Amino acid sequence: MCQYVEPLYSMDINVSVLPLLRASYLDRFYAGVPTKWSEVAGDYVKRLGGLFKARHFDLLWIEKELFPYIPAWAERLLASSGVRYVVDYDDAVFHSYDLHRNALVRKVLGKKIDSVMRHAAVVVCGNSYLAERASKAGARRIEIVPTVIDLQRYLMLEPAVAQEFIRIGWMGSLSTVKYLRAVASALQTTSTKIPLKLIVVGARCELPGIDVEFRPWSEDSEVEEIQHFDIGIMPLHQGPWELGKCGYKLIQYMACGKPVIASPVGFNQEIVQHGLNGYLANDVDSWREALEELCADADTRRRMGERGRISVEKMYCLQKTAPQMARIFHSIAG
Repeated sequence: MCQYVEPLYSMDINVSVLPLLRASYLDRFYAGVPTKWSEVAGDYVKRLGGLFKARHFDLLWIEKELFPYIPAWAERLLASSGVRYVVDYDDAVFHSYDLHRNALVRKVLGKKIDSVMRHAAVVVCGNSYLAERASKAGARRIEIVPTVIDLQRYLMLEPAVAQEFIRIGWMGSLSTVKYLRAVASALQTTSTKIPLKLIVVGARCELPGIDVEFRPWSEDSEVEEIQHFDIGIMPLHQGPWELGKCGYKLIQYMACGKPVIASPVGFNQEIVQHGLNGYLANDVDSWREALEELCADADTRRRMGERGRISVEKMYCLQKTAPQMARIFHSIAG
C-alpha cells in the first residue's frame, strides 16, 4: 500500500500512513526471532488511539483488517459513525479464521472478514477468488486491482556472461517454505545433470542433495537479490489459502526480467503464459522438465524474461493501477 502514497499525491490525494506493527516486528519475523508480545500490545493500543482521528479524513484505507484476531468491532463502529473505509485484500486472510485449527477461533472469528467486507464502502481484491468471497459476504461494491510493483524500482540487469552454476531463486518466509520442499526432488534431480544453486531469501530449510544459499530478506535488498537470480520459482499446494494468493513473487521475478516456473494454482495461471514468459508445472516430472529446459538454454531464459517484463509493464505495475485506485478513492470521497 505504501508504494501508492507518492503517485496518489500527484493525483490530489494525500495519504497519512499508520502501520499497525513497527518495523522491528518484520525484522524478527524474517530472522526467525520470537515475537515481543508486549510490543505488539503497545502497537494495538497505538492504532486504537489513531482511530479517534479517522473522522478528520475523507476516507480510511484498511489493509485486510484493523486488529488481527479481534472481532470486527472497530470496523463496524467506524461504519455506523459515518466513517467510510476501503478495505484491500491480496491474500485469503479470511481462511486464517474460518479454517483455523482451533474450533473456538473458527466459531468467534470465522465470519469476521465477511463483516469487514460488508461494512466497507469498497472492497478491493487482488483476484477473482477474493472478489467472490466479498460478493458472498454482501459487499456493496467490489473492485479487482492486481498486486503490482513499481517499475522504477524493479530494473532488468544483464546476466553474467560466464558463471559456474545456474541460480534458482525463491523468496518467501518461514510460513511458506513448505512449498519449496514440495519441489525439492525435482531440484535435486536437475542438479545431478546441470550445476545449480538454490538461492533462498527470507527463510531457512534443509534440502538434502541441493546446494542451497540462504539470504536474509529486507525491503532494501529484495530487488537486488532477484536481479541475481537466473530463474524465479513459485511452487504452491492446491488449497483454499493458495487460491487467494495474488502471485506477488512471480510479478517481482518477472519485473526483473527473470523467467519463472510456477504451480498452476489460482492467479498464477493468469500471470504465467505457459511457454511464453515461463512455465506452469503441476507435478515433479513437469517441474524437472521445466527446470532442465531453462537451466540448459540461456537464450530461452532471456526471451522469457523479456516477455515477463512486458507482461508486468502492461498489467502488474503501479504505473497502471495507481490511476485506477485514485478513481476509486475520488468516487467515494467526492
